[in-house]
Amino acid sequence: MAARPTTDFGKESLFNILEHKTQIAGASFLDLFAGTGAISYEFISRGAEQGTCVDMSQASQIYRKKCMTLLGIDNLTSLRRDVFKFIKKCDDKYDIIFADPPYQLKSIKEIPDLIFEQGLLKENGLLIVEHPDRMDFSDHPRFVETRNYSAVHFSFFS
Repeated sequence: MAARPTTDFGKESLFNILEHKTQIAGASFLDLFAGTGAISYEFISRGAEQGTCVDMSQASQIYRKKCMTLLGIDNLTSLRRDVFKFIKKCDDKYDIIFADPPYQLKSIKEIPDLIFEQGLLKENGLLIVEHPDRMDFSDHPRFVETRNYSAVHFSFFS
């Protein structure tokens, strides 16, 4: 399985930020480019009401399904889909959207626009994009801030 999971340090830093920015308990979330699903499981463990994780890798989908069964998670939907096609067809709205695209993906900068154009965030919702340090989202109209944790960079939008 060719995944680049968010490091434990990065994940803990992300959730520390989220605990101060938004209410995770009772929230709905969307995990794009979900890979192993580790971010989704963390959302669920912190009280998120329901979530959806999307990744096109068959190996990742099989792994997520096994983990969900082992962990007894029944409020998470795991989909094997192309993320960009999913975004264009999705009509659900989420409190929190996390996107962790492959760093070599050339269309990373398009992700915020696609999500906002499709109206996937609920009012006062939060979008987080994990990205390499060479990406700069500060010119995006919905950009809030970027937090850097070693090689991990999270940009926040609302």
